[in-house]
Amino acid sequence: MLYIEIKAPAKINIGLKVVSKREDGYHNLSTLFYPIYDLYDILIFEIADNFSFLCNDKSIPSDDKNLVIKAKNILEKETNKKFNVRIELIKNIPSEAGLGGGSSDAAATLISLCELFSLNITNEKLMSLALDLGSDVPFFIKSKPAIGKSRGEILEHIDFEINYPILIVNPKIKISTKEAFEKIIPTNEELEIKSFLEKQKNNLYDYKNFFINDFEFSVFEKFPEIKRIKEIMYENNALFSSMSGTGSTVYGIFNNEEEIKNVISKLPDNYFSFISKNDS
Repeated sequence: MLYIEIKAPAKINIGLKVVSKREDGYHNLSTLFYPIYDLYDILIFEIADNFSFLCNDKSIPSDDKNLVIKAKNILEKETNKKFNVRIELIKNIPSEAGLGGGSSDAAATLISLCELFSLNITNEKLMSLALDLGSDVPFFIKSKPAIGKSRGEILEHIDFEINYPILIVNPKIKISTKEAFEKIIPTNEELEIKSFLEKQKNNLYDYKNFFINDFEFSVFEKFPEIKRIKEIMYENNALFSSMSGTGSTVYGIFNNEEEIKNVISKLPDNYFSFISKNDS
């Protein structure tokens, strides 16, 4: 095999509780990861004479700060091999937006290089390498709805599907995950997601009182325009709306696309807006 093209999907967090700070400096979390299959980056991997990286988004770094390059490097270190590969990243997911784009790209890189170079790496080791790259990366190895605990790497895949259109809005404000965590105060409370979904799975109106994103408080205070997106969604009949991850993206789940169009008409033209029908 000389060539692989792969889609790296976005995700949203349905609820995000910061439970406690760990001794290793990270935080224990409680969240429901939900993949957005129809919003995705594209990565192309091709065996070449030397390594090169190209991206259509010039704001994406082309050095070791890039999670794609980090993923290649970590695999090289693990296997003691050099991968001469041309990687092209076609970026569609807004970066530093709480949608997991960089993490998804990293997971796609691990998966693709393992296949391209026929690496004999167990799934357990692959998940360990993914966690070394970032807390969200293990989720994207399979990209299926999952309850996430610990740093996010303890995943319980569940049968869960949102059968409504989802509006994803990013105001093009970049939020540093590191800085967001520095401002957070752990709640010492986990979301009992599984038991809640067993009772209220299809009643999205009840989600508002259960699924809380702890990062909204500090982010909304600093950036009222992000808070305003959520308010506009609820003013236009959103069944549920929340910020995803550490922000700045806000999503809303609606009954139909007419309601979504009403929301978009009330937002600034320069915002990134995407309507997900979540076709896999």
